[in-house]
Amino acid sequence: MRLDGRTGPADDEERAIPTAPTRVPGPVRVEVSGLTKSFGAVRAVTELGFTVEPGAVTGFLGPNGAGKTTTLRMMLGLVRPDQGAATFDGVPYAALPHPVRTVGAVLETAFHPARSARNHLRVYCHAAGLPPARAEQVLAQVGLGDAAGRRAGAYSLGMRQRLALATALLGDPAVLVLDEPANGLDPEGIQWLRGFLRHLAHEEGRTVLVSSHLLSEVEQTVDRVVIVGAGRLVREGSMAQLRSGAEGSVLVRSPEPARLAEVLRGAGIAVTAAEDGALTVLGRSSAEIGSRAFAAGIELHELRPHASGLEEIYFRLTSGREQFAAAAPAAPVEGAR
Repeated sequence: MRLDGRTGPADDEERAIPTAPTRVPGPVRVEVSGLTKSFGAVRAVTELGFTVEPGAVTGFLGPNGAGKTTTLRMMLGLVRPDQGAATFDGVPYAALPHPVRTVGAVLETAFHPARSARNHLRVYCHAAGLPPARAEQVLAQVGLGDAAGRRAGAYSLGMRQRLALATALLGDPAVLVLDEPANGLDPEGIQWLRGFLRHLAHEEGRTVLVSSHLLSEVEQTVDRVVIVGAGRLVREGSMAQLRSGAEGSVLVRSPEPARLAEVLRGAGIAVTAAEDGALTVLGRSSAEIGSRAFAAGIELHELRPHASGLEEIYFRLTSGREQFAAAAPAAPVEGAR
């Protein structure tokens, strides 16, 4: 069956389509440098810079209005920055010789509701000079092989997300840029996506940038994070670097929590009490807490360092984002992500 639905031999133009996508050789490093964008009097992004390394999954995080989607659109040439640039191994997206084979992106899920997933992908294959057989390959990759003939309009939100990912994979790109790819996926789908993205990065050496609000899932998926607030960079680095830079805390339980808290506060130590009686102590070691409890004759039932999770670190870093907004020439774009 031909792309136009007719049977019979292909003409010379169709024969010229390659039998497989040509993968851009080697890893590709993404660098964002000094990106700034205003919409009228409204500042969306201010001098934003970060890197996305090959062979790793990088999480792109920030509250609503932080400028994440505007940044992704500037990276892909969909929005012109006022200043700064985003490059793929030093080349802007618009100047890439084979963009679909270098970068695959999903910023939104939009399909013709009456077109099947297979035909949707074949249209993209034809436009990109890829063989129609590539549609079948990526449908199988994302788990839609059995539903390839169904109309996209009848797909669930999770299935549409998989189809969008399949579209991004058509050119076998070295870089994937995904905006909220887990939106609408069930727990099994989220687990599959986690493993799939890590395989693409760790086993195949691709560069993967994922924007998401699902912090608990991001923590299990990503190797590095870029956190933005009010259009500015808040923190960038590996998960290990993020945790090592976080203020340490100690969890302690005692049958005399009120007395222990009084002793610690009397020594100038910050203590937070939970409803279940557990105390959280910031900025002090377990050894010091244990020593002070022993000296006061207070019995302890639990004493251990508390490792900060991504969600805790994220809220600690972004809770002061108002200061970034105050420093910016204008407020973030209303509704921008």
